[in-house]
Amino acid sequence: MQKISPFIWFDNNAEEAMNFYLSIFKDSKMIRVARNPPGAPGSEDALLVASIQLEGQEIILMNGGPGHPLTDAISLTINCNSQEEVDYYWDKLLGGGGKEIACGWLKDKFGLFWQVTPTILPQLLSDPDREKAGRVMQAMMKMIKLDIAAVKAAADAQ
Repeated sequence: MQKISPFIWFDNNAEEAMNFYLSIFKDSKMIRVARNPPGAPGSEDALLVASIQLEGQEIILMNGGPGHPLTDAISLTINCNSQEEVDYYWDKLLGGGGKEIACGWLKDKFGLFWQVTPTILPQLLSDPDREKAGRVMQAMMKMIKLDIAAVKAAADAQ
């Protein structure tokens, strides 16, 4: 068991969110589900808390009711090794009503924020050549979905 796991509060659609995320990530599994026992608030047998694993990361989802909306103050980052991966996760997570934000950020249809990030981006942004890092930053700031070829071109520009 992980020492630290993200815990995400949904109003009443945690089970739908769980199934959505499990369908997107190829290396995913349900770890455990707790359902409302008799006498609990909410519908009997409705999902209360679920633990899932996405690409080796345990995430806990809960139906907690209204009053605690998700915000961009917390997001989940997907490190992508190729443009194909960026495109895949971007398209899947936007499915059914997600919203593009900027600089590789999006909000899925459940209101959870994601960063779909090429692994080369943090490497280029931390390059010792600060002018190179600056060109990369300027290119990224103009993007919605991140484009690896454009980021590399900005890094290589003179």
